[in-house]
Amino acid sequence: MLACHTTPTPRRLHRFPVASAVWFSALAAALLGGMSVAFAQSPAPGPAKSSAKAPVAAKAATPTRTAVAASPAEARSSQSVGEKKALSATGQSIAVLVNDEPITGYEIQQRQRMMGLSANIQNQATENFKKMLQNPSTSEKLKTILNETINANKGKTKEQVIAIFEERKKQFALSLQKQAVENARSGVLPGLKKAALDELIDEKLKMQEAKRLSVLATDEDASALVKSIADRNKMTEAQFAQHLKGMGADIGTMRNRFRANLSWNQVIRRRFGHQVAITERDVDRMVAAAPAGGDDAVELELQRITLPVAGKLEQKAVAQRIQDADALRRKFGGCKSGPALAASAKDAKFEALGNRKAASIPEPTRSLLLNAKDGEMLPPSVGQGGVELWAVCARTVIKADLDKRSAAQEELRQKELEVLAKRHLKDLRQDAHIEYR
Repeated sequence: MLACHTTPTPRRLHRFPVASAVWFSALAAALLGGMSVAFAQSPAPGPAKSSAKAPVAAKAATPTRTAVAASPAEARSSQSVGEKKALSATGQSIAVLVNDEPITGYEIQQRQRMMGLSANIQNQATENFKKMLQNPSTSEKLKTILNETINANKGKTKEQVIAIFEERKKQFALSLQKQAVENARSGVLPGLKKAALDELIDEKLKMQEAKRLSVLATDEDASALVKSIADRNKMTEAQFAQHLKGMGADIGTMRNRFRANLSWNQVIRRRFGHQVAITERDVDRMVAAAPAGGDDAVELELQRITLPVAGKLEQKAVAQRIQDADALRRKFGGCKSGPALAASAKDAKFEALGNRKAASIPEPTRSLLLNAKDGEMLPPSVGQGGVELWAVCARTVIKADLDKRSAAQEELRQKELEVLAKRHLKDLRQDAHIEYR
């Protein structure tokens, strides 16, 4: 997605790279698989007891001072400090003002977490999980689970107890997996703070500009994108919101992000859409640079004149026929003259091949035909039937190429708009009053 000016595509916008639960379970089974009912009972590790003793209040060794009432100014200052501490504790303190519009600490935290969802944490989560499994405390915990299972299921067969234990062991492994992923994600959050703040500042500027131009996207537009992501993940919007909440992110943050992008798209189209002009030459160049297979997108209307070589393909006979072919080529006056031209040469065979896909023609003739102009005859070449003269009468663009050209034109247009969008946002930043607190 070109974030500056295209409608966000939900599939690309937010992927949640959580390590596969199946893979984690398999790894856990491999590393924890040696547990059996032969473990000796070991008490579950309890919370560590603090050795620090509460301080004993000392008797006053100095004379008691008489309390003096604070002045109104001091009281207001004290109250202001208290309010700031309370707001800071809840994340609602104002961190930045962008043209007098606030960005709070809570918004920054939420944006960090939202950006953290798309961070690549797979390798770190896997490493964390392995370390947890190799930690001696994990084995002790499993022993505790085993003993609890045995004591809670007395009277059941050995196979039944093992089955119950395996299920509890699986749940324990899944809880370790979740903790490993959360720890990996938490590890990347501090490094995302600046990026999150910069993104929020940009969004404020984008929304302010969209409001000025009366092109603000609606909440319904943003919600439609959120719903499409939920649908792709086979969830309702409420379930998706709960899913995000479980990972520490707020669905409102996602909606705000989408709404800002949608609004900015409209700003760029309104201001610069008429300035972007893509030429046919630009499209031709991009289509020509496309991966292999593009030849099938062009059909060539072809003619071929063949001058047979009698007997064996001896060098002298072939050279003579090439001279004859060169003489015919010099007389070629376009595809209308082809039949008469062939009739004027001894034993020459004329073929109106009609429209042929370029891919059906062997190399190097194919490349030569594709590079030839319409109404041009190629130099003589030796083929299976003798010396051949190929002529390109016309070429037709088939639908596959039309689609490719349309896609190329749109991509080039988006690139131009992206450059203009970045420049415009930079100008808005320079002109903005941004106050950091």
